[in-house]
Amino acid sequence: MNARVQQPLASDPHTASYYAASSHAQPDHPALAGELKVDVCVVGGGFTGLNTAIELAERGLSVVLLEARKIGWGASGRNGGQLIRGVGHGLEQFSSVVGSEGVRQLKVMGLEAVDIVRQRIQRYQIECDLTWGYCDLANKPRDLIHLAEEAEQLLALGYAHELQLLQANEMHRVVGSDRYVGGLVDMGSGHLHPLNLALGEASVAQMLGVQIHEHSTVTRIDYGPHIHVHTARGSVRADTLVLGCNAYLNDLNPELSGKVLAAGSYIIATEPLSLAQANELLPQNMAVCDQRVTVDYYRLSADRRLLFGGACHYSGRDPKDIAAYMRPKMVEVFPQLASARVDYQWGGMIGIGANRLPQIGRLSGHPNVYYAQAYSGHGLNATHLAGRLLAEAISGQHSGGFELFSQVPHMTFPGGKALRSPLLALGMLWHRLKELR
Repeated sequence: MNARVQQPLASDPHTASYYAASSHAQPDHPALAGELKVDVCVVGGGFTGLNTAIELAERGLSVVLLEARKIGWGASGRNGGQLIRGVGHGLEQFSSVVGSEGVRQLKVMGLEAVDIVRQRIQRYQIECDLTWGYCDLANKPRDLIHLAEEAEQLLALGYAHELQLLQANEMHRVVGSDRYVGGLVDMGSGHLHPLNLALGEASVAQMLGVQIHEHSTVTRIDYGPHIHVHTARGSVRADTLVLGCNAYLNDLNPELSGKVLAAGSYIIATEPLSLAQANELLPQNMAVCDQRVTVDYYRLSADRRLLFGGACHYSGRDPKDIAAYMRPKMVEVFPQLASARVDYQWGGMIGIGANRLPQIGRLSGHPNVYYAQAYSGHGLNATHLAGRLLAEAISGQHSGGFELFSQVPHMTFPGGKALRSPLLALGMLWHRLKELR
């Protein structure tokens, strides 16, 4: 991996990630100053905003992208780096809204989303340690039954990549742990360095003519036939606005922020492991993820660190010591890492909607305001799909994908900001208790 690695800054848990320490150069984009006029203003410098901007610029539209901090600062630059097929959970629940054919189309788009990432990396030669190979891990026999059904559905959809259902006695081919009763290998999913992907996509966007401004927090939006977006030192006038802030939308638009819950997810990175250690833990260098509500997900970095993440927190409070919180979970899976040093610890917020389907649509009452958010753990691929669907809709193309997603209603979480997280934390506790049965 051609990247620098330095020790993290302990004072900033958001930028003290392994990804930030091992990233390619992070150029500075100037803060917005003065007034600009463009076809589309995109708010949010993560995967949603970057890919929407790229897709729009490829279609010939002029675009300004505003980021409150740095490109990839949020979940796009801090996530598990797992590029996994699919969007949403339990898509059959939407058949009453979109019909059985609509459900099938959602499933197909969940597969196409990974191909969008693959093609973008290949077309623009983005260096981000892309590695193919992923395994869903079965914690219980019923998980393995569900994975077998998933494999059958994928084959029925014409999935073009190798799938293999593993039994308990075959699991050491994938993971050096006795914790699992089986798994589903998928060679069409994989893993990568997410921050380097985001930085590479920002470079692509600029090459295509997108104007990027960091440290440009949006302070006010004037809606109307024409959009007027304000920052501390400048403003943008645009025909169309895209809100792609996800869990970091805050109060910029209460209608949208009420439909997405910011849930904490946390990762630790060990010291670099020997080749023998790495081969013992993950012999085929796959990304893996188990089936529990409080999911464990892990993989190896390009320099053979174990990146171990999970522990979705719905309480709204981060652990005081992420390493102390996550290390016992890692050692429970891999007792052989009991003495391994943890070099990096970090966390961030993912956006979760009530029905776990990405929210892609137009703002009610404002047909020139588009949004995408609430990827519920599938953000790496779903953001790229969202960018394409948004650009198709804005540019007047009609693939049907945008209309399909926008048909699905999304409830506002009850209780307002004060009660939203505690209520969901209570609901997730109920799901965890069900797992014990």
